[in-house]
Amino acid sequence: MNSLASKSSLVAEGPLQTMVKARKKLPPFQTLVGIIVIFLLVIVLSIWWFRPGFADVLFVRDLPAELQTRTKVYLSADAPVPDARDLNCTFHNYSCSEVHHCGYDDSTTISVYIYPLQQYFDEKGNDITPPMSREFEEILRVIAKSPYYSNNPETACVFLPSVDLLNQNFINPVHVGKILASLPWWNEGKNHILINMLPGSPPNFNDHLGVNISKAMVAGGGFSTITYRRTFDLSIPVYNPLLEGVELTAKPFEEERRWFLLSSQLGLHATYKSQIEVLTKADTTVMMMDQCDSSNFNYSIRCDFMGHQYNYPEVLQDSTFCLVIRGNRLGQPTFMDVLMAGCIPVVVADGYVLPFSEVLDWTRASVHIIEEHLPIVTEILKKYSPERIIDMRRQIHFFWQRYFKSLPEITLMMMQIFNDRFVPFVAKNSDEWNDLPNKAAFKSPLFLPIKAPKSSGFTVVILTFDRIDSLFQVVRQVGRVPSLAKILIIWNNQDIKPPALADWPNTGKPLKIIQTKFNRLSNRFYPYDDIQTECVLALDDDIVMLTPDEIEFGYEVWREHPDRLVGYPSRLHLWQNDTRSFSYESEWMNQISMVLTGAAFHHKYYSFMYTYGMPGSIKQWVDEHINCEDIAMNFLVTNVTGKAPIKVVPRKKFKCPECVKEMLSASSSHMVHRSACINMFIELYGGMPLKPIEFRADPLLYKDNLPGVLRKFRDLGTL
Repeated sequence: MNSLASKSSLVAEGPLQTMVKARKKLPPFQTLVGIIVIFLLVIVLSIWWFRPGFADVLFVRDLPAELQTRTKVYLSADAPVPDARDLNCTFHNYSCSEVHHCGYDDSTTISVYIYPLQQYFDEKGNDITPPMSREFEEILRVIAKSPYYSNNPETACVFLPSVDLLNQNFINPVHVGKILASLPWWNEGKNHILINMLPGSPPNFNDHLGVNISKAMVAGGGFSTITYRRTFDLSIPVYNPLLEGVELTAKPFEEERRWFLLSSQLGLHATYKSQIEVLTKADTTVMMMDQCDSSNFNYSIRCDFMGHQYNYPEVLQDSTFCLVIRGNRLGQPTFMDVLMAGCIPVVVADGYVLPFSEVLDWTRASVHIIEEHLPIVTEILKKYSPERIIDMRRQIHFFWQRYFKSLPEITLMMMQIFNDRFVPFVAKNSDEWNDLPNKAAFKSPLFLPIKAPKSSGFTVVILTFDRIDSLFQVVRQVGRVPSLAKILIIWNNQDIKPPALADWPNTGKPLKIIQTKFNRLSNRFYPYDDIQTECVLALDDDIVMLTPDEIEFGYEVWREHPDRLVGYPSRLHLWQNDTRSFSYESEWMNQISMVLTGAAFHHKYYSFMYTYGMPGSIKQWVDEHINCEDIAMNFLVTNVTGKAPIKVVPRKKFKCPECVKEMLSASSSHMVHRSACINMFIELYGGMPLKPIEFRADPLLYKDNLPGVLRKFRDLGTL
C-alpha cells in the first residue's frame, strides 16, 4: 500500500474560502501561517491530480492512426471564442442539440467522432495546447475502441474534442475557448461533449467548467443543482488515480463492522472537524481519522487522535457508514474510495448532484443529509434497520462492480447514458439500471412481442363455489366487454352440480363450465386447454362492481405490458422494525406492490408457471390453507420479470355487500395469515422479489371536463 504515496498526491481539498472566514478565531500569526499552508497544499494537490504525461508516446500508441495527425494549428489574437455557457439548454431544447444527426442506417448506437490530436499555437508561436493526462488518454482509447466510435464526422451523432479538460488547473480558459471555436464541426457546441472532473481553480472553485462552451454538453464531476442542466449535462464521479489497481476483498454483507460511522477524509474544514470530534466523544463507535504526518504525506495511511495508524482504503471496510463531506469542490474522490470499500456513503454536500444520478437510484445505496444536520448525523443513521443496511451494501457492491470500478467502466457508462438520450426507444429503464441481478429468476419466452395483439381478446376465468346470484351478475357485466373472447367457469364445488347451460345469462360469448375434482384456490391458475387466448382475466364471483369500461381499459393496459400483472384491487408489503418482518397492508397508501388476482389480467404462460414451476412447496401450502394464492402469483411474476404489477383505474372498494359474511377476508385473523404468507414465501425465494411503485394507470381524458362522447372510457368508479 505504501506505493500509493508515490503515485500522486492528496485527493480531498478543504473548503479554503470558509477557512479564511474563520481566521479571526485564531491568533493572527497562527491564522496567517495556517492559511498559507492550506492554500499551498490545495494548489499542490490540484496540480498533482490528473497530472499530465508529457511523453507523446504514452498517449498516442493505442489510438487509431487517424487521431495521431499532430497537425499544427495557429490561432490569431482575434480568433473567435464561443459564447458563454447556455444555461437554458436541455436535451429537448432543439436549439441546443441536433438529433437528426443520429440514427444513420437505423442504428441504435450513437456514433462518436473524436477530433484528431493537434497542437495549437498563439499568434506569437507559443504552444497553448493543454497537456494531456494519462486519464484522458485512457478515456479516448476506450471510446475509440468501443462500438460508439466513428471516424466519419459527416455521419457522426456526437463530437468529442481531444482536448484534456479533466483538471481546470491545467487549462487557460481563453486559450481553450479559442481552440473549441476553431474546431471544424463546432457549430456553437451542439452535440459536443466536454469531459471535466475537477472544475474551477484556486482561489475560486466553481462547480462547473469555467470555460465559454456555448451549447456544448458537459460530463462533469461536482455539479450543483443550480449549475446542472438536467437532461443535458451529465454528473460523473471524480476518479481517484491514487487507488488505481487497488483490489479489496469484499466483506460479507451481513458481517458486523467495527465502527458505526467513520470520517477519513483529508483536508476537512475546521468547523466540520470540530462537529465530528463532538460526535466521537459522545459515541465510541464514531471515528475520525486524518493525515498522519504533515511532513511526509502518504495517501495509503490514516491516523486517529491517538496516533494509531490504519491502512487506507482498507480501514473503510471496518465501518458501516462513511462520511463524504464537501471540500472546495462539491465532488470528492472520497466518494469513490467509500464505494470501493463497500461502506455506505453519507454525503454531506448541499446541492451536490451525485454521479450518474440521471439513471442510478442513490437512495438505495447512500444517505444524503444537509450540512446543518451533521451534528445529528448519528441520530439519523440509527433509524436504518439492519436489513436496510444489508440491502444498501448489496446495492453498493453492484454499483461499484457494474459502473465505477475502473475508468473504462466509467467512460462506457457515460456513453451509454448519452446513447439512451439520443436513442430513447432502446434506452434502459430504471429497473435495468438499478436492480440487482436475480440468479434465481428465469426469463420466459413471452417477452418477445412488444405489444400483444388485440384481435384475440381475453378469456375470463371465474372461480366460484355456490354464489349463483353474484356469479350471474358478474357474467352479465363481463359479457358486455368488447374484447372478451370466452367465459370459463371454474366450479370449485364437488358436492353440487353447476346450473344447466340454459339457465346462464346469454352474453353472446362462448361459455364453458369446468367442475373441478378438488376445492383448491390454485384451480383458477391451471392452464386449461380451453384457454386459447394469451390474456387471462382471473375474476372472483363477487366482483360485481367492475364496469365494462374498467375491464376493457384494463385489457388495453395489459396489451402494452403483457409481461406484468395488471389488476384492480391493490395491496402493499411493509417492513416492520419492531417485529423484524414484513406485513401485509390493505390500507390506501401512496404505493402498491401487489394486485389481487380476484380481478387481474395475466399471461397464460404464468398459469403454466404457477402450476408446474412454482418454487418450493408454495402451491401445496396454498391449496392446504386455502389462502395467499394471489400473493404467490405476485411473487412469481415479479421474481421472473423484476417488474411491479400495474394497478388500473381509481376504484378502491371491491367488497360485495351481499357476500361479506362468506368472504375469506372477513376473518379478523386474515391480515395476520397474509403477513405470514409473505414472510414464508421470502424464505422459499431466498429474498423479497416484490417491488413497491407509486404508479396507477388511468385513461386519458377521464377527468377532463369534456363531453362524454369524446372520452373513450366514461364509466369508471371512484371508490
